[in-house]
Amino acid sequence: MTERQYYSTRIGINIGENFPIETLRELILSTYTFFEDKEYFQEAFGKTCVDAGYISGFCGSDFKGYFLRKLRKHNIWPIKDYYLEYSDNDIFDVIELLFDLISKPIEGTYHSWGECGWHYTIFDKAQGQEEFRTEINEIIRDYKEGFTLSEDGQVMLLGDKGLNYLLNAQIPNYDPQNVDNRIEVAVLKFRRYRSTFNERKDAVRDLVDILEFLRPKIKEYMLTKDESDLFNIANNFAIRHHNEKQKDNYDALWLNWIFYIYLSTIHMMVRVLKKFESKT
Repeated sequence: MTERQYYSTRIGINIGENFPIETLRELILSTYTFFEDKEYFQEAFGKTCVDAGYISGFCGSDFKGYFLRKLRKHNIWPIKDYYLEYSDNDIFDVIELLFDLISKPIEGTYHSWGECGWHYTIFDKAQGQEEFRTEINEIIRDYKEGFTLSEDGQVMLLGDKGLNYLLNAQIPNYDPQNVDNRIEVAVLKFRRYRSTFNERKDAVRDLVDILEFLRPKIKEYMLTKDESDLFNIANNFAIRHHNEKQKDNYDALWLNWIFYIYLSTIHMMVRVLKKFESKT
């Protein structure tokens, strides 16, 4: 379904980018409350019954301790008490943990006495997580450089606009050990929201290693000069090796650019190889 855009967004007045952390805090509280009101955390946190008292969920009764054990941080739970003190790292940690805890209530019994409400016994975790991802991603895509909550519940860099499709593009199955799995690891390193500059450089190095593996296979389909230029970039800019002749005074924008160049080149190489090898 195409995402709905409202008037100010459609005409470019409110593009929703680069809002401050104060806004992010309010939006995360609002999102949590939205799902809490719909009982999407009943399986995890349990329910207080007017007759039976507190009935615990799988987190037990000590929610504060549970959050401390999982996140190794104080002053996180209850969210309503501490959200105004959250850093963006705190918020991303909470998002990932809530993703693990959420589930959509499906079946149960309604307890009418004292308006106690629904006691659910069957939950759909995958559906709850998908609905949570949809709401969260509408928020964090516009925070700072842009983020996304992945299908397995990790907050990742969204990627440069116009190029982020490459980060999600599926490469044709070719060589799981030397190509396919290595690409997945490199992209994960590059997109982690806490990744350092050196970790991103390491992700580029991983892509160069894949190119090196594909190099002898692609030689007959690729111009020699084009091929050598790709490796000259990696070798001369302190990515693959380190010596006094290499250049290393460059910023993250350059590293981002070369990551996308190498990733798109690997996609191209694999498709070319698949095409020609299928004919032999």
